[in-house]
Amino acid sequence: MYDVYKIREDFPILKEKMHGKPLVYLDNAATTQKPIQVINTIVDFYEHYNANIHRGIYEIAEKATEAYTTSKEKVAKFINADSFREIIYVRNATEAINLVARTYGEDNIKENDYILTTGMEHHSNIVPWQLLSIRKKAKLAFVNLNGPFLDIEDYKEKVEKLRPKIVTITHVSNVLGTINDVKTLVAIAHKYGATTIVDGAQSVPHMKIDVKDIDCDFLAFSGHKMLAPTGIGVLYGKEELLENMSPFLGGGDMIRSVDYDESTWNDLPWKFEAGTSNIEGGIALGSAIDYIEKIGIENINKHEKDLVEYALNKFNEYKEVIVYGPEIKDIEKKAGVISFNIPNLHAHDVASIFDNEGVAIRAGHHCAMPLLRRIIGISATARMSFYLYNTKEDIDIAFNALEKALKIAKEL
Repeated sequence: MYDVYKIREDFPILKEKMHGKPLVYLDNAATTQKPIQVINTIVDFYEHYNANIHRGIYEIAEKATEAYTTSKEKVAKFINADSFREIIYVRNATEAINLVARTYGEDNIKENDYILTTGMEHHSNIVPWQLLSIRKKAKLAFVNLNGPFLDIEDYKEKVEKLRPKIVTITHVSNVLGTINDVKTLVAIAHKYGATTIVDGAQSVPHMKIDVKDIDCDFLAFSGHKMLAPTGIGVLYGKEELLENMSPFLGGGDMIRSVDYDESTWNDLPWKFEAGTSNIEGGIALGSAIDYIEKIGIENINKHEKDLVEYALNKFNEYKEVIVYGPEIKDIEKKAGVISFNIPNLHAHDVASIFDNEGVAIRAGHHCAMPLLRRIIGISATARMSFYLYNTKEDIDIAFNALEKALKIAKEL
């Protein structure tokens, strides 16, 4: 039985107050709070076995190395990768995508080649490809949207016609909450010879991900969106691709040998992890995965679906509020992200009113300017997003704040 109130006891920050009111944290698409188990993992590392990995032969260095490597094995199991050799630690999903662009992209994209992405992408899955296209004189194309969903016919047509070398797609939109059928999209891309990248920043923390089932070539996600600290993220890549890719950064730990004339590279995954790693971040990511698996990712997903359905039903009571993304009839294609606007109030003003009521939501362009400006036709939205510790009472408090915002809007 899913006991959200018991889960909340593991999160010290949820006992804090904002403006004298109990904190209601609904900005989980930006970053998640950390359970005491993860916090204690970080403290334990620094208090008991802080040492650099892969270098020392003394006891605490060996313990740190083992804990760091074990965390990669946990990540591999969590997403059903073949081996921890396919798990590269980076700072975040943004760096993971940049790594692919700077290595695989640099080696394989030539002049006039196409890179295909979609109209609902985060800047992190647009800008690296723009930069690569400039460097290589390649072409970047975008799949159109049909309402809040990808236009699958447009996707098929562009893959078949343009024959892109790379297809890179978000699994879940951080603005719309749309869940894309990445397994089908990857299969279509592979049919025409494209290499595929899935941005899993908004999906890996919330639903079961099986990279073998999806068959993506690369998957990027961030630890801080799944209970781990900031500064630790993951690039999954199929081993045969990673083996043939050039290193991303040069320096210590990514080498096997160095001479004045040439160097040779370390085994995977260390080939892509130059210098001293975010050791405590990697170990803490393993602890976060332990926590998620103890609750059950399917249980977390069901809990979030219940919250989304509850919130969408409440939004339907306020016809003047504009809500973006799949509607309740398409709840199975909707993740725990709801963007909205109130006429006559800027999204930042809405978030400020919520803040005064102790409710933390996001407002702005959500690092998805093209989606907001060119497709939706706005510059900003307010956004509430849910995770495993949120409750229906949180949503009720948020809607009390919404009513105050509506009252102010009517007075303008």
